[in-house]
Amino acid sequence: MAVPVPELRRVCRQAWEPVLARTRHAIVFLDAASAEALHWGGGGAGELLAAGALAVRALPAEAAAAAAAGAAGAARLVFVVSGALRGGTATAVRGVLGQSAVRHCVLVCGGEAEGGGPAELEEALRRWMGEGGHAEVVPRGPPLLAPISAELCLLPGLAALLPSLPGPGGPGPVEVGPGALPAELRAAVRAMVGDLDALFAALGLREESFAVGALSRIIAAELAGYAPARNRRRTATNKASVVFVDRMLDLAGAVGHYGDNLAEKILSVLPKLPGHKTDVMVNMVELTALQTTDEICNIIAPGCLAQPNDPAAKALWESFMNLKQKEAVMEARRHLVEAASRENLPIKMSMGRVTPEQLSSYIQLFRNNLKALENHCGLLQLVLATVQTLKHPQTSKWDNFLAFERLLLQTIGESEMPTVLKQLLPMIKSYNKRTKDDYTCEDFLILLVYMYSVVGEIRSGKELDAAEEEVKKALVKAICEEAELSPLLRKITGCDSSLNLTSQKATDAVNDIFQSLRDIARARMNMKQFNSIHNPGSNTHQASYKPLLKQVVEEICNPDRPDPIDIEHVSSGLTDLLKTGFSMFMKVNRPHPGDHPLLIIFMVGGVTVSEVKMVKDLVATRKPGTQVIVLSSALLTPHSAIELLFAKGRLQPDTDI
Repeated sequence: MAVPVPELRRVCRQAWEPVLARTRHAIVFLDAASAEALHWGGGGAGELLAAGALAVRALPAEAAAAAAAGAAGAARLVFVVSGALRGGTATAVRGVLGQSAVRHCVLVCGGEAEGGGPAELEEALRRWMGEGGHAEVVPRGPPLLAPISAELCLLPGLAALLPSLPGPGGPGPVEVGPGALPAELRAAVRAMVGDLDALFAALGLREESFAVGALSRIIAAELAGYAPARNRRRTATNKASVVFVDRMLDLAGAVGHYGDNLAEKILSVLPKLPGHKTDVMVNMVELTALQTTDEICNIIAPGCLAQPNDPAAKALWESFMNLKQKEAVMEARRHLVEAASRENLPIKMSMGRVTPEQLSSYIQLFRNNLKALENHCGLLQLVLATVQTLKHPQTSKWDNFLAFERLLLQTIGESEMPTVLKQLLPMIKSYNKRTKDDYTCEDFLILLVYMYSVVGEIRSGKELDAAEEEVKKALVKAICEEAELSPLLRKITGCDSSLNLTSQKATDAVNDIFQSLRDIARARMNMKQFNSIHNPGSNTHQASYKPLLKQVVEEICNPDRPDPIDIEHVSSGLTDLLKTGFSMFMKVNRPHPGDHPLLIIFMVGGVTVSEVKMVKDLVATRKPGTQVIVLSSALLTPHSAIELLFAKGRLQPDTDI
């Protein structure tokens, strides 16, 4: 029996029940990942305030907020932590308790804490509060999920998770085990396994695990052998296939611009909501009488995309995720016209192409009608996001990227890598020579990742080294001549300002990037079936990109059910091992990822909107009747993928205690 989508939304809400039950007369502190999960799936901060919370604050808290926690007449402090209480999070909780006069605290957390079980944690919390303190530790049931759409859920606590690159002469697929991972990645894998087991327990799942890629194999094996998961599988009744796929095997999908999708463009071009990895800021000035040209007007609170309590806005967001851009924009107009008609606003319906100006004129009708504004606030935020995205200069650049990526696909098929790199050289321009249509340094990194991921293993030699050196020099020069370092370049170079940036620091950063690019090209070297994502084309067909995830899903949905070569079944015990062994000699059906009514795809290291849509459409066409859910650690845009790959200290050990 498949798990219905409303069941998944119920589980997202269920994770917040222990918090809501304890918020009356309390001040609630949330870490960033918990806040993001609440924002998308728990009803937002309003849900906590409606349940009696006096205030909702960020963790780590500013000293003033921590000190004010006692002065606000709070009966208790409630801390919601996405993972275990460890490292920097433990320091933040300790800091708040040390500065507050409140002597009663509740900790709602998941995972295994460094300090031991609930009793030991309660003891630590009482010690941090001082004499007369009372502490309660509530282990959470399901993990904190962010349900982005009907088919997609993120685990925000794992946003920095990304499989390691193979490295020169790195271990083969069989040699890699949990012990070979860096400590911080090992901790992230343990947290992920605990979260997935809690989620599958809440859904009553008995899963078969499959893996594509080295880190996916480790995660699947850890989940298969995890004692609570083995106990759960003995009694659970809902069968599911869970397929883990390494993001590193196809980074072209993460940085490419092939998706004709409005949601993807909104998420890529609008500025991020402060403290959030996924949602964006929507400028709301157009709904006010304020006259300003400031794009990010701090006087007016920004709008956003997540509207968990507004059914009409949620329906429109699903359209943005699932339709082509032109259809989604028409859907935005239709929703707006219907809303205006319901409020008896004087709307003049026009047919034909939808323009941002036309949508803006409809939005203006709501401006002076407070009741209409209140009734359709969620819808208006999504339509404003559409208008601002369509007008954004980065949106016109999207098509330039797409055209250049298509050209690269053609060139890669016809020329060697050094020739392609030399053709890129004139495009690297320093700040004072660039026009608005030219590529910035970050844009150029996006193109390089796309190239190296698509081309696969490269024949190394003096010619390649020389071509790369020329590109490196041009890139270092361009970075050093930036008037002001963008936030992304600051993270890549480790310099907080262009004043601190030296030529050596820029050179070191660019050398590291090119070492990673070589590793990216080798990422699929151990794949037999999925070793290429480049279709070189022919006399009659253009060269094209064939997404790895598409190849995986097509193999799962293949009606002939051949034994998958690169989709490896990870056994959960002796019975499965025997079944696999006997199948070599006898006619025993080996487990196949297409066996069950529910297919869960977990993209390890992030997924894009286009990939989620592609998976949904493929399964609906090739295997109707199968329900599909996509889980991941992050929703990627081209720039966020580059940050995840190249930012210094991306997944640091959390040891600040």
